[in-house]
Amino acid sequence: MRLGRLYDLVIKYGIKNDPRGKSINDYFTKVKKEYNKLKGQERKRFDKESFRNPFADTRILYGKPDTEIRKILVGVDMEAPEILLADKIREREGLDLVLAHHPEGKAYAALSEVMQVQSFILEKLGLKKEIAEELMKERMSEVARKVSAANHTRSNDVARLLDMPFMCCHTPADNHVAKYLQALMDKQKPRKVNDVAGLLCKIPEYQYGIECKAGPKIILGKPEDKAGKVFVDMTGGTEGSKELFGRLSQAGVGTIVCMHLSEEHFAKAKPEHINVVIAGHIASDNLGLNLILDNIESEENLDILCCSGFKRIRR
Repeated sequence: MRLGRLYDLVIKYGIKNDPRGKSINDYFTKVKKEYNKLKGQERKRFDKESFRNPFADTRILYGKPDTEIRKILVGVDMEAPEILLADKIREREGLDLVLAHHPEGKAYAALSEVMQVQSFILEKLGLKKEIAEELMKERMSEVARKVSAANHTRSNDVARLLDMPFMCCHTPADNHVAKYLQALMDKQKPRKVNDVAGLLCKIPEYQYGIECKAGPKIILGKPEDKAGKVFVDMTGGTEGSKELFGRLSQAGVGTIVCMHLSEEHFAKAKPEHINVVIAGHIASDNLGLNLILDNIESEENLDILCCSGFKRIRR
């Protein structure tokens, strides 16, 4: 398989599992309108990849699309040390690609751009469009300011100097875990908060997380509390607005299942009397990666090596 083919499959299955459904076409329409308004240098600098890829945090970071790939090294965080490891593996037994989950390079610099999907998710939960967009607008600006200071090309430069093809797959994988878990909660309808955590603990990736002391935990609410409506919040770049929790409670959400929760978000959620179950960050990333790789391997054969928190579990 060629690198460009893998990239196309990641986009294909990311879109197929995107919470926007057919409404994702509105994104492409908006992008084209924005491009048509631009002139001169702004038009030249425009990221034309967004015409076909709605996930700014998912890109081929180094390497030519026609590069043949078979054996790949996959991990949650793949930075300079992991790329150096990949080079040693290539010397020993051959290796064609480093595939990261978390974005690097320009994909990390553009992390805030994918957060707009959260506005759509909030609307589906019952929040007014204007409120959802306003909540996300400031949070997106905050994330953009935060990531702007990073040394974005650090890992890319290592890949370039070693001539190691390098790619990241973030939101497409997160879309998979969000859809999978939300469907599970909607089908099983857990009555108590402990039942929500119990459903997670039956999933192999979360069992592995438990072994690593990083499995599901109830951080707000009591095990015997009523779960109510369960909202799985696991896609859209990173954590949403800190002002969100009161709105979700008003919209009828009783329990939030998320990968992680910052102390600032925790402090805002605590007085809102809403249950929060932390599924586990790396365990959730594992589930998302495994699900998208299952889809990709249904079409193409890959030889996958695992590192940096990732464990391949096939379904």
